[in-house]
Amino acid sequence: MLRRCIGRFAVNKVMSAAEAVKDIPNDAKLVVGGFGLCGTPQAVIEALRSQGSKGHTVYSNNAGVDDWGLGLLLQTGQIKRMVSSYVGENKHFEKLYLNGQLEVEFTPQGTLAERMRAGGAGIPAFYTPTAFGTLMQEGGFPIKYISGQPGQAELVSSPKETRFIGGRWCVLEEAIKGEFSLVKAWKADTSGNLVFRGTARNFNVPAATAGATCIVEVEEIVPTGSLKPDEIHLPGVYVHRIVCPPKYEKRIEFRKLRKGDPKKTAAGAASDFSSMDIREKIARRAAMEFQDGMYVNLGIGIPTMASNFLPPSMHIELQSENGLLGMGPYPTEAEVDADLINAGKETVSYLPTSSTFSSDQAFAMIRGGHMDLTILGALQVAENGDLANWVIPGAKVKGMGGAMDLVSSGCRVVVTMEHTSKGVKKILKKCELPLTGRRCVDRIITDLCVFDIDKQGAGGLTLVELAPGVTVDQIKAETGAAFKVGDVKPMTYIGL
Repeated sequence: MLRRCIGRFAVNKVMSAAEAVKDIPNDAKLVVGGFGLCGTPQAVIEALRSQGSKGHTVYSNNAGVDDWGLGLLLQTGQIKRMVSSYVGENKHFEKLYLNGQLEVEFTPQGTLAERMRAGGAGIPAFYTPTAFGTLMQEGGFPIKYISGQPGQAELVSSPKETRFIGGRWCVLEEAIKGEFSLVKAWKADTSGNLVFRGTARNFNVPAATAGATCIVEVEEIVPTGSLKPDEIHLPGVYVHRIVCPPKYEKRIEFRKLRKGDPKKTAAGAASDFSSMDIREKIARRAAMEFQDGMYVNLGIGIPTMASNFLPPSMHIELQSENGLLGMGPYPTEAEVDADLINAGKETVSYLPTSSTFSSDQAFAMIRGGHMDLTILGALQVAENGDLANWVIPGAKVKGMGGAMDLVSSGCRVVVTMEHTSKGVKKILKKCELPLTGRRCVDRIITDLCVFDIDKQGAGGLTLVELAPGVTVDQIKAETGAAFKVGDVKPMTYIGL
């Protein structure tokens, strides 16, 4: 064993991208880091595209976009199956899946990160409350559609074992152990010790540990001994091959810039209510849910908008599941950093309280009950608190991302959404779409009203607030479930 360790240490780990991937065979299991376009091992992916091996099963949160990241391997047909939590903005990914040309095994984002971490830690399986009572646990969700027969499944997911632990039903999830891991870091020394920047740590850390052979792409290589031990984020024992491309490009998926001083455009600066956009009205009402000192996770869209309307005197810590706590506002042009994004793939900035970490640590915070509040959107909500917000089978596929982990974490769950969609009711007696979570929603905020939900016992909706000019009869007409009428108050909005 001593000679083996010495021999491995003596091997030169630095090589070209082509050399690093030349022995990846067909039908390999690849664990790939990155989140959106942030922390993507682009040069290694391009080298694998040129190398030409195919039939791969790829474990990665998402697949970049059509012409960047893993999207390149989807274009060339080198991937047989994606195991992911999110399709995102990769239209080709969605098209291949719906047309029966790609197998897709959806996995909640936090579960995916933990499966990678467990694989690298030698833990064969673990139990988690995430996804209990959904098709991810019950089985039957399409992994592959029949080509030429839209909506007809050729291969579906299997049921997963469950167990009642600590007063909750939990799902057994198997660890991920790949043959190769492809990851991106900022800096490496020649021994393979790694340092990451900002939110580019994301899935790269657990992915690196889960591969039998880890190929890391870096922007800079320094001599062994140049990095201080306390600076190292991932020890070189996990790293076998190091690639440093001669040129490097880092793309930004959604370049968002701050307009004006956020302190001046926060809660105090409201436009006329009658002319205000519906989404802004909902966001201003959702901002009333914040309390000073809270740790909060916000979904993309209206929930994220709500943070723009905090009173200057209130301080909350926003958590982004791609590895950021203490999320700041959109950056100025001078502050834009491709290695600093939020869960919506948008550029953000740091605060004095900010910290960054890997995706498995982010979801440890969530599942461990360290968040006080999550606000997210929905396609449908049932009267008992069931939530559906991630897929319309056979038609629209985005993926659950981190939503299943968030709603099973035990923190307060608030849904923000328009009351109806093109006249179709979204608050129902029972959800018709695949569930994100069972009995998980505490409150619904729409453009018309606020409902509280009794998640325990018989469950049920209680109307507690009405928007200006809206009547109880109107709510009855536009709601697909019965509800109680409580001590109804006018809806209030921050800044109005």
